[in-house]
Amino acid sequence: MLALVIAGGFAAGWVDAVVGGGGLIQLTMLLTLPGVTPVQALATNKLGSIAGTTTSSITYFRRVKPDLRTALPMAAIALFGAYGGAILASSIPAAAFKPIIAVAILGIGIFTAFKPSVGQLDKLKYEGRKHHVVAGLIGFAIGVYDGVLGPGTGSFLVIALVSLLGYSFLQASAKAKIVNLGTNLGALLFFAPQGYVLWGLGAILAVSNVAGGYLGARTAIRGGSKLIRWVFLIVVGVLFIKLAFDIWNEYVGA
Repeated sequence: MLALVIAGGFAAGWVDAVVGGGGLIQLTMLLTLPGVTPVQALATNKLGSIAGTTTSSITYFRRVKPDLRTALPMAAIALFGAYGGAILASSIPAAAFKPIIAVAILGIGIFTAFKPSVGQLDKLKYEGRKHHVVAGLIGFAIGVYDGVLGPGTGSFLVIALVSLLGYSFLQASAKAKIVNLGTNLGALLFFAPQGYVLWGLGAILAVSNVAGGYLGARTAIRGGSKLIRWVFLIVVGVLFIKLAFDIWNEYVGA
């Protein structure tokens, strides 16, 4: 069981650092552990993830130099969105969001697969205040999602930064890590005082995430936007299959 937790945390940290979506691995793994409730899994996942995103954020900042004038305000707004989403998590069934998210993921995956030029270079669509307003709206919306559900948050951030703002995959991944740090912290600020975090398990995940996040960020920087695009398509495909399977079980298999 310990080996499973360490391996899951490392893999989640690596995937999260490259393109986001590591929570899909980590949260699924936590839900298989005996005695761990869904809300405890969601809360403990945030503790592990925040360690990994901190490490990958620092690595990206040192080597890619993302524009903090966009990333930091997005992270602050996303933090509040995630806090609100964490509150909603106890009252809104996750199943209500899944069909919409699955359709969005499928559409974005197809668009990215058939548009190889997307995300290869920075081609910003907005400038000045409009750029920051759109970035803030993206941060808030995805922050709420992260608080309510979580898996795929980093991928959604990369999707939005590439398709709506025009960043390259490498720059989008660098900014997404900083924003994802804000969403993880926002959700954790709600979950921790409520006693939902399993601190011992979370500490093991945190160490594993740090190792995976550091290696993943360096891999992404070396591979550039081309590598990130392929990993992105794989993660989006797996995330869609996972959501489709959940929807089938909840609406058809029940």
